Amino acid sequence: MKVSAVVVSHDHAAELESSLPALVSQVDETVVVANLPESVAVVPNGVRVLENSRPLTLAANVNLAIAATEGEYVLSANPDVTPEAGAVAALVVFADAHPHCGIAGPQMRWPDGTWQPSRRRFPTIRGTLVRRTPLRRLRTPYEKQRDHFHLDERPTDPVQADWMLGAFLLMRRTTLDEIGGWDAGFRHYCEDIDLCYR
Repeated sequence: MKVSAVVVSHDHAAELESSLPALVSQVDETVVVANLPESVAVVPNGVRVLENSRPLTLAANVNLAIAATEGEYVLSANPDVTPEAGAVAALVVFADAHPHCGIAGPQMRWPDGTWQPSRRRFPTIRGTLVRRTPLRRLRTPYEKQRDHFHLDERPTDPVQADWMLGAFLLMRRTTLDEIGGWDAGFRHYCEDIDLCYR
């Protein structure tokens, strides 16, 4: 089996209704984790649903779903992400051609079609202070943060990234096994930074 998709739903039934059909058609198996009761309504045929007895962190849920899959690659997708036709195949072609690459992600777009900055540099204390405090309103520190988000780049060919948004990541199973999967100690946010860092 080549590609297994895992999706965590935390009351995202409506989003899954529109995103799952586009995802399921591009992978060999799909596992959805229902983190809350009734967070999954109707799913396409062949999709397995794992129901939690109590809510878990995103990382714990992703690890639970990964353990239930068999693919050489695992695609972790947010429930509100609808992949374009051929998106998964393009990532697999790249990963197959670059065996040193443990994680690959696509160029992402907002629902209106505009570019979404989805790759970043690893955070620094200075940069985090600028982005997370009123300092972000000052032009000079903010302009210096453009590099963190790669805002002046619009690559058309694959590029290396420190980390990518965890919304849609193709991960090599051997890499996940080597690093121990996602760190379930992260309560919410930064799991993707940690994953790519390791």
